[in-house]
Amino acid sequence: MFTSQTSSIQDSFDVEDKDTDFDNEEIVGYNQKTQQLNCYYSIYFYQSTRSEAADVQLARSHRRTESTTSEDDFSLSLVDTSLPSEAEPELRSYISRRLSKGALLGGMGNIATVELSVPEQAVGCYCCLLEQERSPDQPEGEGNGDYVVCFLGGSEKGLNLFRLELDKYVQGLQSSLSPELPNLETEIRPYLSLWYEESVLHIYRVVQLVQGNISYLLHAALSHTHMEVTGADERTKADVARFIKAASLQGLVQEDTPSASLCKAVSEDSHSDLVMDCSSTPPTLTNAVSNRFCDDWIQAFLNAAESCNPFLLRQILENFKLKAIQDMNNLKRFIRQAEMSHYALFRCCLFLQGCGNGDVLLQNARAEHSGLLEACGIIRVLEEFLSEQAQSASAAASSAAAAAVAR
Repeated sequence: MFTSQTSSIQDSFDVEDKDTDFDNEEIVGYNQKTQQLNCYYSIYFYQSTRSEAADVQLARSHRRTESTTSEDDFSLSLVDTSLPSEAEPELRSYISRRLSKGALLGGMGNIATVELSVPEQAVGCYCCLLEQERSPDQPEGEGNGDYVVCFLGGSEKGLNLFRLELDKYVQGLQSSLSPELPNLETEIRPYLSLWYEESVLHIYRVVQLVQGNISYLLHAALSHTHMEVTGADERTKADVARFIKAASLQGLVQEDTPSASLCKAVSEDSHSDLVMDCSSTPPTLTNAVSNRFCDDWIQAFLNAAESCNPFLLRQILENFKLKAIQDMNNLKRFIRQAEMSHYALFRCCLFLQGCGNGDVLLQNARAEHSGLLEACGIIRVLEEFLSEQAQSASAAASSAAAAAVAR
C-alpha cells in the first residue's frame, strides 16, 4: 500500500510536469557554460493624464527622450533600458496596451510572455507599476507621475516561480525614485541590472555552496530549526536565510493554531540550532540532522544545479514542499481515524515508517494537536513506535559492523 519515498518523489515530478513542462530548453537563452541568462530591464515614466506642467517637466528631462501617448490620455516615457534599440519600442507598445486595459495594478507584478526583437524572440516579462506617494489634497492625475519597471528573461513559467522575490525586489526601488532621477546612473541602473542575480540565483548559490549537505538545510526548514551562518559575507547569509524561508512550510499548511504559536512550540521542543561555518570549503555543519525523506531529494537538487538551471531548482523545491504537505495532511487524517480504529493506528505506523519523514511530521503534529488529549495520546504511541524502529535499526547496523570486523 505504501511505496518507497523515491517513488513518491518521481510521482510528484510526474504530476507537476503535466502542468509545467520544465527543462533547460524552455529557459530561452540560458548558457550552461557561463551560468548566465540573457536578461534585460526597462523602466518607464507613466503619466496618467497630460497637463501643460507635466509636458514642460517631461521636456526638461534629457533622459526621457522617447514617449508614447495613447488616446486613453496617458504617456509612457522611457527612462532607462538594457534592451536592444529595436526591441524597446516593442516592449513600450506592449506595456501601453496593458495600461489601456487596466491590467497593471499598483504594487502588483504581472508576468507574461512577450515577443521582442531579441535573440530569444519570446521571453518572460515581469511588469510592475510603482505608484508614487501623493499628498491627500492632491487631485488624481496631477503630480510627478508613476513608474513602470520591467524585468525580462527566461520564460513566463520560470519567472512565475520567483514572483514573490521579484515583487520584493522591485519594491526596494520605491524609495530611490524621484521626478528628476539624479541617481539614475549611480543607484537605479546598477540596482535594475542585478535583478536576476539577486531575485533568482540565491537558491542556486546555496545548493552550489553546500552540495550534498543540502538535506540538512531542507530538514532544518521543515522542522523550524533556527540556523546560524558564520564566517560568510552578508550576501551568503542572506542567501541561506532566504533558502530556509523558501523551503519552509510556514503559511502553507492549514493549522488550527496560529503559525507563530506553532513554530514557537516546535522550536522549543526541537534540537539545537544548526550552525554552518563557511570559513572552510566546503562549509562545516554543526548539529546537523536529516532523515530519509530529505536525503532522497539530494540528487535532484544536485542534478539541477549541475545543469545550471535555477528555475528547475525552484520547481524541485516546490515539489519537495508539496510532497511534505501531502504527507502532513495524510498523517492528520490517519490520526483522526486512529481515534476510532486500531487498524487506522496500524496504518499510521506503516505510513510513518515508509515516508521517511516521521520525525518532522510528528514534531509538527504534536505542536498542532497540543490541546487535544486523545490525539496527543495517539501521537505518543506513534513516537514510541518510531523510537523502537530507530533502536532496532541501530542495533542491526551495529551487529552488521561487528560481523564485518569479525570476518
